[in-house]
Amino acid sequence: MREQLEHDRVIRLLQAKYKRKFDVAINPGNEQAAPVGPPPAPWFPDLVLYANERTKKLVGVVEVETAESVNHLEAMSQWVAFGKLKVEFHLYVPMSAVDSAKRLCADLQIPASEIWAYSALGDQIRFTPIHRTTPAAPEPRVRTTPEPKPARAREPQPPASAGPRRDKAAAAKPAAAPARAKPPARRVAPTPAAKARTTKARAAAPRRSAAKPPARKAAAASRAQKRK
Repeated sequence: MREQLEHDRVIRLLQAKYKRKFDVAINPGNEQAAPVGPPPAPWFPDLVLYANERTKKLVGVVEVETAESVNHLEAMSQWVAFGKLKVEFHLYVPMSAVDSAKRLCADLQIPASEIWAYSALGDQIRFTPIHRTTPAAPEPRVRTTPEPKPARAREPQPPASAGPRRDKAAAAKPAAAPARAKPPARRVAPTPAAKARTTKARAAAPRRSAAKPPARKAAAASRAQKRK
């Protein structure tokens, strides 16, 4: 009777705990309000977890055991069935029965998502996580680098000629075209009318007198007398 009261108390505490994330239904004592599994032979775990949706999809079951119910018969009849539902299966056992629960799960290959231990400290119940199955992390992608191509052998270049090296810039620049020479100016022969005008202009021009002016003659005579 004492263990049954403690068992139902743990169920009530877990209902408040899981209610934060799920829609929780419980089957304490002899109640059978939330069945799971096939309709012809349903099971009634202590807590049934549904998604917070209108569809009420089943996402997990929770089973609470006492020190007397952790045995091979209980594991074969209920734990194995809960592990085949393809939802999360959480198992709560007393602290003194942790090793037995882990051994039964390993021997019967029961995929328990979480195993918790509970212990009473006065009026309080303390929960301690024992085992938790974490999803496998995806394999990191390995970035393969392409293999470097082999270096191509350089073809031998012919030896440089012994002549003078020409500047690359000068060789690349095209040669300037030679300057085109201007043709000599043609001499145009004067016309007869032009010749006549030139002759008249020469005749009309005053001729220079070869005789010296009188003043210069007088000066020359005075200089000659002084010399004498």
